[in-house]
Amino acid sequence: MDWLLLFGGLIGLFIGGDALVRGAVGIARQLAMPPLLIGLTVVGFGTSMPELLVSVDAALSGVPDIAIGNIVGSNIGNMLLIVGLSAIVWPIAHVGGTIPRDAAVMMAAALILIPIFWLGEVGRISGAALFAGLIAYLVWAYRQSRNAPADTPEGTAAPIWQSALWLVFGLAALVLGARALVSGATSIARDFGLSEAFIGLTIVAIGTSLPELATSLIAAFRRQSAIAIGNIVGSNISNVLGILGITAVITPIPVAERFLRFDLLVMIGVTAVLVALLLLRPAIGRAHGLVLLVGYAAYVWVAQGI
Repeated sequence: MDWLLLFGGLIGLFIGGDALVRGAVGIARQLAMPPLLIGLTVVGFGTSMPELLVSVDAALSGVPDIAIGNIVGSNIGNMLLIVGLSAIVWPIAHVGGTIPRDAAVMMAAALILIPIFWLGEVGRISGAALFAGLIAYLVWAYRQSRNAPADTPEGTAAPIWQSALWLVFGLAALVLGARALVSGATSIARDFGLSEAFIGLTIVAIGTSLPELATSLIAAFRRQSAIAIGNIVGSNISNVLGILGITAVITPIPVAERFLRFDLLVMIGVTAVLVALLLLRPAIGRAHGLVLLVGYAAYVWVAQGI
């Protein structure tokens, strides 16, 4: 039964990812909005919903290591595993003038966790501050996008109602698929005696990041670099400011020492590498993608021994 949930969840995630990209690109065309903004908001935050469901459930169930590990591990997986695979499918080219702004917000969101984790608990005040930061970022991004040129994909746009249906269907399939996959994967992992922190950082994190993986890979196949990278940047910002913020407001989350001592430092370092690639390179090519994948394999191997 656990294996059926695992594979059923995978199928649901890839179907949902395809529908989400179709809907997002359609809405970008109809509203003359930059595809990068759609990737950062609707796609990036929509595909983070599984992380929210899992983190809230884990925190309320008394397993904070899974709640924190899910967020930190998802961000690491997004940057090393998903960007790496997407770049191998199709190089991620420079995608627009908002990348410096959004990359800076992603870096700041990672760094702000150092003092919060150092306190030993993500409390309600910290959670509210994180969520307020997310709202401020969204308002800022929206206001700037109104004055930006509409760099929309070429082609005939589908009716907006049809794109909206694709979007809703995609989000629903992603959430259901992620929950099925995480349920099956977690049961299987526990049968092998793995720790809750490691399960959260790897099995659960990868499971809840599969919407981002499906969406970014499909966007890469469609050569929609703006959607592919915008999805990752938006998801990382949403995970820290939105998912962690909302979860902490609902219930304070104790932070195990290992996260401050190792996993958060890895997340910050990987974020800095991705920001450098986005700002200093014309594209994230296949060679970069391979290096990112090797880095993720190394991280999982080291994390298992901590």
